[in-house]
Formats: sequence, C-alpha cells, structure tokens
Amino acid sequence: ELRVLCGEKKMKGHQPEIAIIDSNTLSCMGLQALLEEIIPMVTIRVFHSFGELVDDTPDMYAHYFVSAQIYFEHTNFFRERHPRAIVLAGGENLPQLAGIPTLNIYQDEKTLVKSILQMHQHGHHGKKHPHTVNQETIHDLSAREIEVLVLITKGLINKEIAEKLNISLTTVISHRKNITEKLGIKSVPGLTIYAVMNGYVEADNI
Repeated sequence: ELRVLCGEKKMKGHQPEIAIIDSNTLSCMGLQALLEEIIPMVTIRVFHSFGELVDDTPDMYAHYFVSAQIYFEHTNFFRERHPRAIVLAGGENLPQLAGIPTLNIYQDEKTLVKSILQMHQHGHHGKKHPHTVNQETIHDLSAREIEVLVLITKGLINKEIAEKLNISLTTVISHRKNITEKLGIKSVPGLTIYAVMNGYVEADNI
C-alpha cells in the first residue's frame, strides 16, 4: 500500500505512464503504437518480462497491459493493482477471469479503442482518479466546440456536422482546427479518448 502511494506521489506533476508487459514483441509494438496514437499525452513503456518491470519502478504506472501468461505467473502482484491491470489475450480463447479486465488484442482498431475506453470507465466508475489521463490539464473548449467534438466522436463528417448544428461547413472546419490546436490531438481516436475521459460522451455511445 505504501509503495502504491509513493508511486502516486511520484506521478503527480508528470505525464501518466502505462506499462506493457508481454514477451511477444509484435504484440507490444502494435499496442504501443495504438496507445501512443489514441492517448498521446501518456508515456508508454514496454517490458518483455516481469523481471524487467520489477527492475524498473513497478508501482508508478497508471495501467498495466499484461499478457495472460505473465499475469498468471505473477497473479498476486497484479491482483494488488486491480483495476489498473488489464490482461491481454488473443482470438477466441479469452481466459475467464472473474472481475479482471481482459482485452482481445486481435480486434480491429475501432473496436479495440472502444474496449480500452469502456475499461477505463468501468475501472474508475466516473470518479476523478489520481491516475486518470489528462485530468491535470483541462482545456477551455467553447460550448460549440464541445458539440462539434461530440459529433466527431460519433463518426460524423464535416458536412454532416454542419447540417446537424445548422452552421456553415467553413465554421465546422474552423471549430475542428481550434479543437485540434487547443488539445494537441489530431486523430479521431485521440479526440474520442479525450471526449470520454472528460465526460463529454459515454464509451458505449461511440
């Protein structure tokens, strides 16, 4: 418990960090690339074994994405860090773990993003969590920019957003530019992550 508190103190004022613990290099690279795109404000660290994680500062991480094999070999460590530990599994043979978040890494990108967001919401129950990504820097979006952001996360294109809000296409493009500049996030998955984590949309609605 004390070590966890120390880890939380260490993280304050710094970017949140996420650990990926998996011996499969390709899985690590793929997940790291996806997380860096959709959550650009966090630092991702990759460990190919549990030993590498322990040699680092194992309690400092906001989340642990860990392969099923490593999870089962070191269950006590990760159970103590519930719900920050997320088990990586592939294909149809997902392990049955009561109350443990499990992520199928063989889903398509959009489904994978949605799964990660739903886990985040489920894990924190909408409360302000000391490790929650981007809570330290709330950006001042206008009410109209928030409306545009929400419609972007729902997959609407600029023309559809203009029609829905009864504004011009030029105005929509201007709002999108402002949103991107204020948040420093260009990709739709990244904007979706931001919108969910700041309570503008529910993960189930994307």
